[in-house]
Amino acid sequence: MADAIDPASIKCYHAHVYYDGGSRETAARIREEIGRRFKVEMGRWRDAPVGPHPQAMYQVKFEPEEFARIVPWLMLNRAGLNILVHPETTDAYIDHAVNALWLGEKLKLRLEVLRNLKSG
Repeated sequence: MADAIDPASIKCYHAHVYYDGGSRETAARIREEIGRRFKVEMGRWRDAPVGPHPQAMYQVKFEPEEFARIVPWLMLNRAGLNILVHPETTDAYIDHAVNALWLGEKLKLRLEVLRNLKSG
């Protein structure tokens, strides 16, 4: 087995909540509840694909300490939406392609966008 990666290297997590024209209202209700219930930083609405994301979405950023609260809530309350949860480390490609958790359908990300991207 390769050397284990220390979970302490996770700076934060991102949840990407995907929606389309028919599910934007549902996404808005979930967004409101997330903001009310959890300590998070909400990203902008992205009504068109951006970066590696193949469809409209918004990002929810949260600290490792919040993971055990928010992820189970998302599992039970995603209302049919697809959600990507990934760690934020120094390798955006690995974060999205290898170390990601999917709630719902696993979407095909445009990973070539991230292949050589390193976060600071």
